[in-house]
Amino acid sequence: MTVDRFDEMTKRLATRLTRRTAITSTGIGLAAGLAGAHGLRVHAQEATPTAPEATPAPADVPIDHIIVMFFENHTFDNLYGLFAGANGLAQPEAFIPQVDLDGQVYETLPQPVDSYPTPPKIDTRFPDDLPNQPFMINQYVPPDEEVGSSRHLFYQHQLQINGGRMDKYVAWGDTGGLPMGYYDTTELPLYPYARDYTLADNFFTGAFGGSMLNHFWLICACTPVWPDAPDDIVAQPDLDEAGNLIGLTKDGEVTPDGYAVNTSQPMYRPYQAGTPDSHRMPPQTEPTIGDRLTEAGLAWAWYAGGWNDALAGNPDSTFVYHHQPFVYFEQYADGTVAKEKHLRDEVDFVESLERGDLPAVSFVKPLGRYDEHAGYSTVIASELHLVDLIEQVKASAVWDRTAIIVTYDDFGGWYDHVAPPVVDRWGPGGRVPAIIISPYARRHFVDSTLYDHTSILKFIEWRFGLAPLTDRDANANNLLNAFDFDADPGN
Repeated sequence: MTVDRFDEMTKRLATRLTRRTAITSTGIGLAAGLAGAHGLRVHAQEATPTAPEATPAPADVPIDHIIVMFFENHTFDNLYGLFAGANGLAQPEAFIPQVDLDGQVYETLPQPVDSYPTPPKIDTRFPDDLPNQPFMINQYVPPDEEVGSSRHLFYQHQLQINGGRMDKYVAWGDTGGLPMGYYDTTELPLYPYARDYTLADNFFTGAFGGSMLNHFWLICACTPVWPDAPDDIVAQPDLDEAGNLIGLTKDGEVTPDGYAVNTSQPMYRPYQAGTPDSHRMPPQTEPTIGDRLTEAGLAWAWYAGGWNDALAGNPDSTFVYHHQPFVYFEQYADGTVAKEKHLRDEVDFVESLERGDLPAVSFVKPLGRYDEHAGYSTVIASELHLVDLIEQVKASAVWDRTAIIVTYDDFGGWYDHVAPPVVDRWGPGGRVPAIIISPYARRHFVDSTLYDHTSILKFIEWRFGLAPLTDRDANANNLLNAFDFDADPGN
């Protein structure tokens, strides 16, 4: 995918989208249930909502379709650090000097590493004397080329955050100084949508670490359990006398008390070929947002790029198995009606748009080559793919009663200067972009309300009158500040 194609599309979009850049910012305090909750343990199998059943939305709310487009691995500063009016890299506190494992400030950043060759190698496209501060990737590598993928794991992420100091992204990474890189916001294909609709600049992932765990938090607000996991995949975190994480003797997929926090393969198909049964996660039984919707008689689907081929045993080389969270649950086991009905291919999403029968809730997960994950996809190709899907929604019969939420599953190892709020042992994790696109989204607006992935669940539950899944989504801030339901959908 070339930059020329991106420029052509941007110019074409600009003829339809306003060029106004007036940005309003607002802030709302933490939800009462989040404040002062340090140390709270929300265990998936014990999670019982303490709040009353969700309050149904007003009968005349003009949203019948909620579409969640879930992309990969970027922080807010990495993509929208230069966005006018947002809490980005222009803030005086945004340039936090990075320190090594001993707490000593780097004189210059270590030269970035390209992590995807085997073995990884120094990325000579970047200089070896970058200043110890965020730097623009575009100066050295255009956004239609791949860069390395930095470490983004459960324990290391917490060590990178370093008690809110945000100064060990390089030290606990594995790509040299690359985590400090960011893109020129105005060169992003999604920039016109962030500019013209609502961009959330205080939105965090549900959990620390990477993709698998945060996909769980998107659909169940829970961490999967794995009792009696094989010893070779159980982590050995180092804790001080107060129980605070200070290091890592041995990493692993499972915590010492039996929770799966890093990439693991599911028991059901599709899963990575060659994974022995003993090293595939046991089926999960917690309720998901899909179960809540089904119980209410509402249509929904998880649409994944490359799903049909993967299920048929011919997966695309960039199909990612742990990006399919419902596959881990007993309710969606092989051969169940629920799996056949609700786990679909991305092509079915497009066909549903064309027919005008889009379900009430759609989750869209692009194929790896289009999911914006560093290492195997590019920013330009991925966002152009997403722009194409957004434009198809806008051209469809359902657009006038639709809300699209575009966000990212995890921080991808990239630096961000805003520390996540302290809620429980799982997160929230790093700050990521979120764009709300709808005829009823507030226009040219930066929303600084505190949100995380469970705010998406809260919005779905509010709209369709569903009970929350756990304490976290029960107490999350709803996305309502991003909307003006009195707006004229024709404007």
